[in-house]
Amino acid sequence: MTLRVLIVDDEPVARRRIRRLLRGDPDIEVVGEAGDGRTALQAMAEKRPDLVFLDVQMPELDGFGVVREAGTSGLPGIVFVTAFDQYALRAFEVHALDYLLKPFTRERLQSAITRARAHHLAQNTASDPRLLALLDELRTRPRYLDRLPVRTGPRIVLLETTQIEWVQAADNYVLLHSGGREYLLRETMNRLEQDLDPRDFVRIHRSALVRIDRIGELQPSVHGDFRVTLKCGTQLTLSRHYRDGVEKRLRKTL
Repeated sequence: MTLRVLIVDDEPVARRRIRRLLRGDPDIEVVGEAGDGRTALQAMAEKRPDLVFLDVQMPELDGFGVVREAGTSGLPGIVFVTAFDQYALRAFEVHALDYLLKPFTRERLQSAITRARAHHLAQNTASDPRLLALLDELRTRPRYLDRLPVRTGPRIVLLETTQIEWVQAADNYVLLHSGGREYLLRETMNRLEQDLDPRDFVRIHRSALVRIDRIGELQPSVHGDFRVTLKCGTQLTLSRHYRDGVEKRLRKTL
C-alpha cells in the first residue's frame, strides 16, 4: 500500500533531508512540499496526502495551527518534526502519530512510517458497517494518553502508560515510576490525572497516582489512613480524602 506523503518545513535543507531518507522506498510517494503553514493547508486540500511530516515552528502559522485549521474531518496522519522537545506532550494531545526530534536517524524515521502505515491500513479497511459503528463509538469516547514522551539522556522516548506503576508529584513536574526507573515529566499532577484513563489510574494522595492493576494490597495504618503496597514492593499512603474513591474503583475491577 503506497503512502502519499507531504513534507512541511520552513527550512529547505530539512525538507531535502526527509525526502532523501524516504528515497528508495517503493511504497512512499512524496506528493509535495510546503515551507509554511498556509501553503501546507492548501497542499493538504489539493494533494490529499495520507501522511504529513509537519514542522512545529514555522512563521505566521505553526504546526499546531495547521492541525487546528485543517480540522479533524479527513485529517491525514501527522508526524511532527522539530528540534525542540518541549512540544512532545502537546503533539500527542492532538493525536499525532509520532514525534521526531531533530536530528533523527533513518531507523527512527522508518519507525514513524511503520506506525503511519498501520494507521492508514486501519482507516482503509473499515468497510464493515459493524466496524464503522465501533469506530464512531470510539471517536466519541474521551481520548486518553497511552504514551508519554520522556527524556532519557539526550533522547526522547515514548513510555507506554501500561508500564507506569505510579506517579509522584514534584511541584510543576511529576516523576513517573516504571520498572525501577524514574522519568521526570514537566506536567502537573492534576493535569496528568485528567489525561490518563480513569479506568487504569486512581489518585490515592494529593501527591500520588497509581496504576490500579499494580496495587497488591491495602492495610489500615494507626493514623486512620491506609498503606498501599504495590506489586513491585513500593509502599505508599492512601489518605482518607481519597479512600472512598479508591475502594469504589477497586470494587469495579474485582
